[in-house]
Amino acid sequence: MAEGAPRYVFRDVAAEDFPLLAKWLAEPHIAQWWGAVDEELASIEASMKSVETRPMIVELEGRPIAYLQYYDPHLEEDHPYQDQPRGTLGIDISIGDGELVGMGHGSAIVRQLAAELFAGGAVRLVIDPDPENARAIRAYEKAGFRHIDTRTSIYGPAHFMALDAPEERI
Repeated sequence: MAEGAPRYVFRDVAAEDFPLLAKWLAEPHIAQWWGAVDEELASIEASMKSVETRPMIVELEGRPIAYLQYYDPHLEEDHPYQDQPRGTLGIDISIGDGELVGMGHGSAIVRQLAAELFAGGAVRLVIDPDPENARAIRAYEKAGFRHIDTRTSIYGPAHFMALDAPEERI
């Protein structure tokens, strides 16, 4: 991590996070890209009990600032990203507070998460923003992701991006 760069803490979502998650999901900068609040909260709650997805809160200096999750597409039946190499993990992230959007947190969080997941054995990370979400695409490019192709996911069109583990990995 670069000197002076923010250091984020990733922790599992807990039941007491749901009021904050509901507030975030209703924010215009998130609601534009996510589904209905109740449906998304139910999905997050289901993920808390799943083996394929790990939902997390990102904290900066003890303050929750973002939601993220990572998942193994090879553990989900008929997942469209099973064409990726084994050891691939998919990630999703949303900065909760609209005032923190555009300040570099997204790409910094993704870089830190990528380093941790690669250290844990992941071989590739994939992310699939909506092709219209230029801000997210720029943040993921800043974090090192490259465009692979455009796909249609269960959520609609996806600007499919990947980041491979560094070659110098042991």
